[in-house]
Amino acid sequence: MGRYVIRRLLQFIPTVLGTMFLLHYLTSLAVQFSGNPVRALFGDRTPPESVLNALTERLGYDDPCLDRRGDPCLWRAAENGSGWLGTGLEPGLFFDRLEGIFLHFDFGVNLRQYEVTDLVADAMPFTVKIVVIAILFEAVVGIVAGVLAGLRSGSFTDYLVKISTVFMISVPIFVLGVLIREFIGVKFGNVLRDQAWVPDVLANGVFSPGYKPDYPWASLVIPGLVLGATALATTARLTRTSIMENIRADFVRTAKAKGLKNKRVIGVHTLRNSLIPVVTLIGVDIGGLLGGAVITETIFNVPGIGRLAAFAARTGESSVVVGVVTMLALVFMIANLLVDILYAVLDPRIRYE
Repeated sequence: MGRYVIRRLLQFIPTVLGTMFLLHYLTSLAVQFSGNPVRALFGDRTPPESVLNALTERLGYDDPCLDRRGDPCLWRAAENGSGWLGTGLEPGLFFDRLEGIFLHFDFGVNLRQYEVTDLVADAMPFTVKIVVIAILFEAVVGIVAGVLAGLRSGSFTDYLVKISTVFMISVPIFVLGVLIREFIGVKFGNVLRDQAWVPDVLANGVFSPGYKPDYPWASLVIPGLVLGATALATTARLTRTSIMENIRADFVRTAKAKGLKNKRVIGVHTLRNSLIPVVTLIGVDIGGLLGGAVITETIFNVPGIGRLAAFAARTGESSVVVGVVTMLALVFMIANLLVDILYAVLDPRIRYE
């Protein structure tokens, strides 16, 4: 297991480098085709050239490659003429960013000259809370619904799970989020807020139309449930299918023939083997939930990573986009590594040595 973990950690290096180069190139193209994003700070006003040049240099948009459309900004002309290995070139903007990130953990500053690492550190706790709520909602409710449907194939419970999950999968998250906010957060929430007997944590926390700093967990419950709704539906259907497949397997029939209790047959032999594809799905869903947080956090006005990335993309703050997506890629890869290790816990037959 130890050698496998080391190999997987080494595989992180080319993945992260590839992700960072793709982000770097896309953000560089955005600047090359749309112009200097620093001008957006002044609105309709025309800034003095000296002020504009100083800000451009301070924010890292002064590299000549950003004036050449399609240039990946890998190399620049050396100042002393010799350059790297006598080629007349030296590492360009991309390598400057790599040096700042890997040696100093510095992703630069945004257009308002705030450190990107500070912005991400401030926003990360909100997104983590939403994703935790969504994962718990997906795992607990989705697996329970899938098990009940799989064990009672053709029953009312089975049809209810299938119909409800199809509905949740078919409704886009931005539509579901707006509907939940308007009907649950606004209309139903207003009814609760008019009742004196309703606890404030419910009226102004759980059923609020947006994030409330006074209720840092309660006001994130509804956004978390919305974020995990689509993933829950997929988890429930996959669990149902896996249970129906394993309930007819030879090892289950053998366990029944040995006289084991039905709870042990289902809870240990059937469910444990059925959870392997479900765990895979939940591990992959972490990346999807982090991406879906862009929409959910915007709808419910949550100051998390998703809203930070959406705002940075609209304003052309390339350093923020690179920093956020790089960190999310690391989280996604670590989550998949933990899922692979969990396989060996669920199924002793799986070994990585």
